[in-house]
Amino acid sequence: MTEYALHHLRHDELVRRAEHERLALEATRLRRAARRETAARSAEAESHIHRRRRVTRTA
Repeated sequence: MTEYALHHLRHDELVRRAEHERLALEATRLRRAARRETAARSAEAESHIHRRRRVTRTA
């Protein structure tokens, strides 16, 4: 193989690796966002469930 062909093979492999890395990072970012959203929803739901009413006594 010529150096030119080897260069293109290496370049194509680097492009594939970079695309794979971008996809992996995006998947991680989406999973984290989904976990944060789920945690926020459950925290919001719990705050409504455990809320107590304060009763003030009159003198």
